[in-house]
Amino acid sequence: MTRALHALPDEKTLRGLLAELGHEARAQRFEVAPNPCVGAAVLAGGREIARGFHTVWGGPHAEVEALDAAARSGVPREDWDTLVITLEPCSSHGKTPPCTDRVLADGIRRVVVGELDPDPRHRGAGLELLRERGVEVVLLNVATPLSEVAPHFLAWTDPDRRRRPRPWVVAKWAQTRSGQLVPPEDFGEGRWISGPESLREVHRLRGRVDAIVTGVGTVLADDPRFTVRPPGDPSRPPRRVVLDSVLRTPPDARLFAPPGPGEGGGEVVILHQAGQGSARAPALEAAGARLVSVRCNEQDHVELRSVLSWLWDQGARRVLVEAGPTLLSRFLETRFVDQLRVYTGNVSGGRGDSMAEWLGRLDLRERLYREVADDSVLEAFLKSTR
Repeated sequence: MTRALHALPDEKTLRGLLAELGHEARAQRFEVAPNPCVGAAVLAGGREIARGFHTVWGGPHAEVEALDAAARSGVPREDWDTLVITLEPCSSHGKTPPCTDRVLADGIRRVVVGELDPDPRHRGAGLELLRERGVEVVLLNVATPLSEVAPHFLAWTDPDRRRRPRPWVVAKWAQTRSGQLVPPEDFGEGRWISGPESLREVHRLRGRVDAIVTGVGTVLADDPRFTVRPPGDPSRPPRRVVLDSVLRTPPDARLFAPPGPGEGGGEVVILHQAGQGSARAPALEAAGARLVSVRCNEQDHVELRSVLSWLWDQGARRVLVEAGPTLLSRFLETRFVDQLRVYTGNVSGGRGDSMAEWLGRLDLRERLYREVADDSVLEAFLKSTR
């Protein structure tokens, strides 16, 4: 016998709850982008028993987190009657299964939604599926407007961007107070600017992207590995992509070394100009590199649009640029950067070009300033016109 649904709280109360969920969800915007910030709550008999939020790109969505929290609440499942969500639940497979499947599996009989999916390919589909399966749907549209809760998601689903799709690009760098990316020779072994706490954050970030993009200049200067270590997730290391138009990458670079215990290293791909450096190709392939030729520009640089198109075709949706000022500046000049994370270490001076001028003239949105031990961190979204 189907239990009767309890009466909903009044609309003012529901809108207040949706506003609270949206505000809390926004705190995770830099962790989940390009996904939307979403919050959800489970009601039993009109009383809230659990909340959940989407907190990690590629991780469980808010609906799943809320339902899992409800399962830990001690309230019998048969008493759960309403799920309140800031955004229409997804109905298609992505990094995770459709949230509509979980809603139906847990026997939720009523869903209250504060905003429709902005993507015309999915808009309304999740709600229609739920209605077809007998779930009561209450739409309080614009109760949690994406223009306030997750404007970055509107940029991600913009029709112009969907016509020429490319991954979401996060540019990360560590700098001294004056904006140099290389410290003075007497600091951090002449190499390290930020502290160990910031490095742990970077490993978490690396474990939450599909690819890391760098330039051959960084490989030659720093001989990095770009692996993932705990607290990052070594089980899903991103592809490591080197932009190297004439194949200057050394076959004995540390990129090709096997990962150590508890460490994850993704495939190494070198994007280069066709016909250039062909004599060095066999040694690089023997070292473990996959060589892919892409279009180059008039300066014989690998063309960034072609790089991003190739990454998209490979299934990459969120990529991290870890590079020196030359490649970072190219990404910024072409407006292919969607999101910034900049660590400023507790050190003055430094060597090489400064990124300070860029930070002074970029159109930064939704800035967040925070501290990690002795380092200052800036996070922001960038306006993209391409």
